[in-house]
Amino acid sequence: MSKPITEFIEKYYLHFNAAALVDASKGYVAHLKEGGKMMITLAGAMSTAELGKILAEMIRQDKVDFISCTGANLEEDLMNLVAHSHYERVPHYRDLTAQDEWNLLERGLNRVTDTCIPEEEAFRRLQKHIVEIWKDAEAKGERYFPHEFMYKMILSGVLEQYYEIPRENSWMIAAAEKNLPIVVPGWEDSTMGNIFASYCIKGELTATTTKSGIEYMTYLADWYTKNSAGKGVGFFQIGGGIAGDFPICVVPMLYQDMEMHDIPFWSYFCQISDSTTSYGSYSGAVPNEKITWGKLDITTPKYIVESDATICAPLMFSYILEN
Repeated sequence: MSKPITEFIEKYYLHFNAAALVDASKGYVAHLKEGGKMMITLAGAMSTAELGKILAEMIRQDKVDFISCTGANLEEDLMNLVAHSHYERVPHYRDLTAQDEWNLLERGLNRVTDTCIPEEEAFRRLQKHIVEIWKDAEAKGERYFPHEFMYKMILSGVLEQYYEIPRENSWMIAAAEKNLPIVVPGWEDSTMGNIFASYCIKGELTATTTKSGIEYMTYLADWYTKNSAGKGVGFFQIGGGIAGDFPICVVPMLYQDMEMHDIPFWSYFCQISDSTTSYGSYSGAVPNEKITWGKLDITTPKYIVESDATICAPLMFSYILEN
């Protein structure tokens, strides 16, 4: 089997963050080969960065067992799927004036660094169909997690009429087809979460139709308890924030609050982050700090790649897929 990425990075990535990238990739491969499971957490705008092109293949090849992501990453993969040709790239975004930004707003373009998401073709296309699914569930007295509602929409086929990228490039399609476990902490802080809230305010939906963050934690606790035997569960964190902070806490919660003193620590840890280590910055904290919080063991393999995840994650996933 040809392994061009493996050969390239093992030849040239020899020191500093480059070497950390190789070590972490090898650790990921070893963890899976020894029977371990892996959680990936997605912060930032990874879906708008089109990480789905390779993350989808990671999911299809069973290199991922659980995903924690922000509501933005959950929905923006589908936005890219249904509205890709309407996106606009702004490579000179650093030079934009306040008036330039206002002009983008008036055109219905919401900017994420150098990429503008079109409101009408992206947000509203999803809204049209997801609202029907929300209301149908409520009418039946059913309740689901945010990602389960998205899975229902994908698997129903109602979005296929809009597909503008190959379906194999969507990590959400891959996840829906696998029924991959997902937690979406802070979903309310997403466009679809805001839209759902607006329907609740108007009296057309009830907040409890969508399951809560507390229910996500209990869902994760149940999954972790059932899957942490043997080699255990690894934690591959892209970025910082709630996507990583929320799920990593399940271990100390089970150990300290549930008094399950035989619960294993996370058995692999890697974070790709460009956050500067500073006073009180959890996203920039070195992995050893997590030992004091009962999340990682002294012996847990720990890696931190201080770089841009849009550059590093595709390389690491390519290495993992080749090996």
